[in-house]
Amino acid sequence: MFEIFGQGFLMRGFVVGLVISISAALIGTALVLRRNAMIGDGLSHVGFGAFAVATVLNFAPLEFAMPIVIIMSFLILRLNSQNKIQPDAAIAMVSAGALALGTFVISITRGVNTDINNYLFGSILSISEGDMMISLFFSILVIGIFIGCYNKIFALTFDEDFAKSIGIKTNLYNAIFAVLCSVVVVLGMRLMGSLLISSLIIFPTMSAMQLVKTFKKVILISVLVSVVCFMIGMWASYSLSTPTGSTIVLVNLAVFILVRLVRWVQK
Repeated sequence: MFEIFGQGFLMRGFVVGLVISISAALIGTALVLRRNAMIGDGLSHVGFGAFAVATVLNFAPLEFAMPIVIIMSFLILRLNSQNKIQPDAAIAMVSAGALALGTFVISITRGVNTDINNYLFGSILSISEGDMMISLFFSILVIGIFIGCYNKIFALTFDEDFAKSIGIKTNLYNAIFAVLCSVVVVLGMRLMGSLLISSLIIFPTMSAMQLVKTFKKVILISVLVSVVCFMIGMWASYSLSTPTGSTIVLVNLAVFILVRLVRWVQK
């Protein structure tokens, strides 16, 4: 495991993965409990489309994709609030449209297949020093805002009408949460890929919910599970020469299955 710290690209991947694991677990807890878990998948497809366009136009991918994904998350919120389109349908529409745009742009452009594969499936080699610093800054910002807005997020997660009745500006905090989710998705795509980043949001929370029931405990356990699974996945990926993103997801899946089996035996 300690051999990882001796190689620059692995060290960058470790630092980025660690902070994103924590951020994704925090955001994932609220998303899963609000039954909005698939919004991460939808936004990751938007991120893929934005990354594809950025690559073709020779723009900085992270800086280009982040505002695009944030804007689309606001669009999803807007569609949901109008009650004319079901939430899952709104996510599917935005997701499919962005994925189609990304695929179309790739198909009419030559020489970008390698970069696009990295965005789809993730690549630890694609994480630069600049990406690491950006990821550190925004991940710490996400964690800080989540902790600062904890009580508001708690109220919104379990009863938005009650939150509104006690004076919480639900529209404002929903928008803030959408921004946090967007940032985590975009940052995680470098390491995990657009097809796998949503699993980093969902699996730790699902595992934690099998073990504890209170909101605060679910958050703490999901963060712990997320970090441990990332570290095991990172080590296994390095040892077995397997893709980092898929290995981390498989470790998360194995932990969830193990926890479910333990709970089943206990019953």
